[in-house]
Amino acid sequence: MFVIALILFVGGIFAMGISFSLVGIEALVFIGGLLAVSLAIALPIHFGGWARENHQG
Repeated sequence: MFVIALILFVGGIFAMGISFSLVGIEALVFIGGLLAVSLAIALPIHFGGWARENHQG
């Protein structure tokens, strides 16, 4: 899971950085990069075992 999140994070940062040099599809590439970074942050939170292990009500 960590490797997938890392690839999404680095790829999203790269897509946001390169989007300014692409003519015509700047917004689409930037939004795609932003979504990839958001997903990279959300995956470990969603699939992490911390909540299940520490909140055993």
